[in-house]
Amino acid sequence: MRRSIFWLNYALLVAVQLLLSNFLRVSPYMMLTILPFMVLCISIRVGTVGAMFIAAATGLTVDFLTEGVIGLNTISLIPVAFCRNGIIRLVFGTELFARQEDFSPQRNGFSKTLLALLIAQSLFLVIYIWIDSAGMRTLSFNALRFGVSLVTGMLVSLFTLGILAPDPRR
Repeated sequence: MRRSIFWLNYALLVAVQLLLSNFLRVSPYMMLTILPFMVLCISIRVGTVGAMFIAAATGLTVDFLTEGVIGLNTISLIPVAFCRNGIIRLVFGTELFARQEDFSPQRNGFSKTLLALLIAQSLFLVIYIWIDSAGMRTLSFNALRFGVSLVTGMLVSLFTLGILAPDPRR
């Protein structure tokens, strides 16, 4: 039951990402995305290859239905899925894997969750901006875009934190 609720919430957040990408283009400096957070919240019971397939399907869905550059979100999201277990081990330690439980900010701490989100979001944005600019934009433009997108993406992801990583004690 809990797993089906997670996947329903995941699908709803894909729809939210579609709305963000289609209707909230405020500036060329800001890209709102919750995709790295969504991939980070996939259960650790799902292996790396499974997470990469889920990330590819999610990225292709967003690519086809929003921005028009097919594969840009996909190619940026797959490395996040590849590094997901490493990020979780680095930030939360190996006890999550030993107990086979998912992380939650209530149990593992908000600051650790924020750090994991920062790493995943940064990895996604570095790849996305590097491929999107294709050497045609200046370093200052790309750095400003990275900074603004990182802050706004993390803020939006923090609002959705309770949906994909709820308190397991409830």
